[in-house]
Amino acid sequence: MAALLLAGSFITILNQTLMITAIPPIMDEMNVSANSAQWLTTVFMLVNGVMIPVTAFLIERFSTRQLFLSAMGIFTVGTILGGIAPNFPMLLFGRVVQSMGAGVMLPLMQTVFLMIFPVERRGTAMGYIGLVISFAPAIGPALSGWITSEFSWRFLFWLILPLPILIIIVAYFILKNVTKLTYPTVDPLSIILSSAGFGGLLYGFTLAGNAGWSSPFTLVVLAGSSAALALFITRQLKMEHPMLEFRVFRYPVFSITTGIAMIAFLGLIGSETLIPLYMQDMREFTAFESGLALLPGAVITAFMSPITGRIFDKIGARLLAVCGLIILTGATAAFSFLDIQTTFTTITVLYAIRMFGLSMVMMPVTTAGLNQLPNRLIPHGTAMSNTMRMVAASVGTAVLVTIMTSTTQSAGADPTIDHPAIFGVNTAFMVITALSIAGIALAFFVKKTHPPEEAEAASPARETDKEEASLHTSYGHSK
Repeated sequence: MAALLLAGSFITILNQTLMITAIPPIMDEMNVSANSAQWLTTVFMLVNGVMIPVTAFLIERFSTRQLFLSAMGIFTVGTILGGIAPNFPMLLFGRVVQSMGAGVMLPLMQTVFLMIFPVERRGTAMGYIGLVISFAPAIGPALSGWITSEFSWRFLFWLILPLPILIIIVAYFILKNVTKLTYPTVDPLSIILSSAGFGGLLYGFTLAGNAGWSSPFTLVVLAGSSAALALFITRQLKMEHPMLEFRVFRYPVFSITTGIAMIAFLGLIGSETLIPLYMQDMREFTAFESGLALLPGAVITAFMSPITGRIFDKIGARLLAVCGLIILTGATAAFSFLDIQTTFTTITVLYAIRMFGLSMVMMPVTTAGLNQLPNRLIPHGTAMSNTMRMVAASVGTAVLVTIMTSTTQSAGADPTIDHPAIFGVNTAFMVITALSIAGIALAFFVKKTHPPEEAEAASPARETDKEEASLHTSYGHSK
């Protein structure tokens, strides 16, 4: 079951970045602008951001088999639509359908892993999830560059297609139901507010990164999505059976570790955005070369994630997170000194070191936070954790791109700065460095936790006094 879930999630997460280097030939064939073609990647992330919060409700409403087979089936349909697309709107629709299935897979996999593995082995299990989360998106650009240079961009769909079909066939025979069904009632208003809030927020920050923060349309979208999100949160806190349980933030370690994971994931996506921009636009490396520079770091993460998972099972997350964030911060600080002569090897090595540090942070802190939650809140915890990471990446990328462009413009007026664009990239990396330092400070507050046993017998409708006592005790305090 674990291998099957990992394989399904790997295929779906890989598609987040698989279209990046295929954009130029798609622009030529379908006669669309760069801004339009970029939506092939952006829309995948947006729909993921909408689907992930809904997944907590779906996991409690449908069985593991139903949800997994449906998600992979939807993803397969989207892959076929993308492969046969005669025009750009159909291609974009295929990506939307793909991402609807993909958005369910990661929270579902994390929830099932936490259900089928005992607490003392969760670190190892989540280490393999870390492998998928870090490795799959990182190899996307390099793989895409090779496929589009050797074949047609349509092979990005056709070469992937047999894999989800095979996974569906195997899952039909071996996948078991492990999640507990509570059959919550459908609340259409919550789904609408969630989609408008999270989806609009991600869309708004994407607009900010492209059109700037002063764009009236950007400001309207951000204001509207913020209002929808506020209404959604208020409604969830008042409901007896909420679609997404925001009370998970009452657990201190979960809140702290979610904050650290947001910082780490923001740095990951931010770096994967800035490095290709620097290499391709400022140093004239090819898209394939910029993807290749990120590949060793992805391989190191793939190798280290299961190892750090086993270490987590023995010593907990605090020491791993502190050491990992120090390594990550040092490598990020080094990226703040890029110049016109920085070599391909230097970029590759620094990124590999950064990813080595990240492998010690991402899944250990996520697992530590989820370990504090009772089983009934795990679907909500995994959905919330993934949603917050997605929002952080979207917000962070928009902010970093804005910092880079505004710094480049101001540096262009300074005759002492030879390469304003590179100076802008360096400034953006300084911001990531500062955030990473804040992550180090937070890491010292991470404690080794276990699910509160008393909470398992608590009513699903509301927290009992016993669960609250257990909550505080696990954080090192009495009620």
